[in-house]
Order: sequence, then C-alpha cells, then structure tokens
Amino acid sequence: MSLEDASQRQLRALSHPLRLRILSLVTGRAMSSAELARELGLTHAAVSFHVRQLASAGYLELAETRSVRGGQERRYRSRSGGREQWETEDPRMTVQATAAELTRRLDAGPTHWRVFSDGELWVEPQVWADAVARIGSVLTDLDAAATAPQTPGTVHVSATAMLFAFVDEPPAGHQS
Repeated sequence: MSLEDASQRQLRALSHPLRLRILSLVTGRAMSSAELARELGLTHAAVSFHVRQLASAGYLELAETRSVRGGQERRYRSRSGGREQWETEDPRMTVQATAAELTRRLDAGPTHWRVFSDGELWVEPQVWADAVARIGSVLTDLDAAATAPQTPGTVHVSATAMLFAFVDEPPAGHQS
C-alpha cells in the first residue's frame, strides 16, 4: 500500500463524525462493537462497520479477543491511547471533524465550563516546548485514568487540545 493510499484511508476514516466518538470512547479502555453500539444507541452492524474503517486506517488496534456465549468478541482500543497522531494530508479536515464533534457534545446537554483558552501568540521556543510537554502530560494522565462509559462514581467530561506552531516550511516528510 502506498503512502497516498494510506493517507486517503485515514482521511476517509475521519470523515464520519461517529468515528471520532468511537475513538473517544476507546480511549479509556478497550471496547467491542457491541459495547460501543449500546453506548451509542446504534445497531451492532452499523458500529462494526465504523470500527472496521478505523482499524483499517490504523487508528484502532485489536486489544483482545474473548469468548462470549459461544462466539468470539473482539475488543479494540485506540492505537495511541487516545491521543491520535492525525496524519492527514490536510489538517483542516481533522479540525473540522473535531469542531463538529465538539458541537455535538455541547448540544447533548448542559455543560459546565472549567477551562477555555484560545490565542495566537508569540513565545520563546522553550516556553512553547514546556507548554506542549505539560499539556501532553495532562492529556496522557486523563487518558490513563479514563474508565468505561457510565462507570458509577465517574464524571463525564470532554478534553480537547490542539497545539500547533506556525512554521515557514513543514517538517521533512510531512504534508500540510
């Protein structure tokens, strides 16, 4: 498979808003298509299709296979523990898909804002590197602490961060 084929498969995988929801749900723990279908209120067949698309594009990996009522249940998890390295030809597509998913989350019911920030800033390289490392560490901690959906005693939260530096030229081997 050529790099172009892989990139197109990744773009197609992210083109459906349900797939971002699936990626979010498998951050905390591996889940089967049946478990995802119950959480999402969709049919098992529909969710299985989307899980296959994400796995084919490299966003999900098979975490385990277990016997359930005489059959085999495949449970998947995010390849990067939930913090995807979106490798698309056009990062705007990822931003648009993420914005749509955030809008869906806000439309789902009342929210309580905890932190919001937006800025186009100029900072020293070390300040930038430190901020990226700290925010990355916090996201890693949240990913590691995530539990199964609806776990008693947990809080349903949304955590999204997009940090990027404006550069004159993209890094070698990266298309933007």
